[in-house]
Amino acid sequence: MNFLILGTGEAELHDALRELNWVYQGRCDAVLEYNEALAHTLYAGSDFLLMPSRVEPCGLNQMYAMRYGTIPIVRTVGGLKDTVIDLGAFPAEGRGFRFDHFTVDDAHHAIWRAYSLYQDTAQMKSIRKRIMAADFSWEKAANNYFHLYQELI
Repeated sequence: MNFLILGTGEAELHDALRELNWVYQGRCDAVLEYNEALAHTLYAGSDFLLMPSRVEPCGLNQMYAMRYGTIPIVRTVGGLKDTVIDLGAFPAEGRGFRFDHFTVDDAHHAIWRAYSLYQDTAQMKSIRKRIMAADFSWEKAANNYFHLYQELI
């Protein structure tokens, strides 16, 4: 298992991640910057995307990841809650794994669930195909609102 970490945050986290880079060379790599091109490369080449956000008003990363077939593991907040249907709760329409609390234990359990799925190649392929077909376009959202307004009239 390899971990690739991209982004910025608190100084203490940066220091801890730099230490992980040094201790686990070749197994962990943290790039502590904003880099959209690298982000898309990571989405395209990863099996899972972990987003343990404290707050996420919208969230685009999980949608980009799904478009590439990367299964999101997210905290149940904001736009992450709206776009990532949990595979455990709704296996036929699930898009990833969610966890509710901002704790190591909750995140660990979600990662364990993802690891368990990873063992089933056929299931992974099926879910990847489903999430790549998910439509998060403005056209779909506008059409949904149009139909809602039509029903109200």
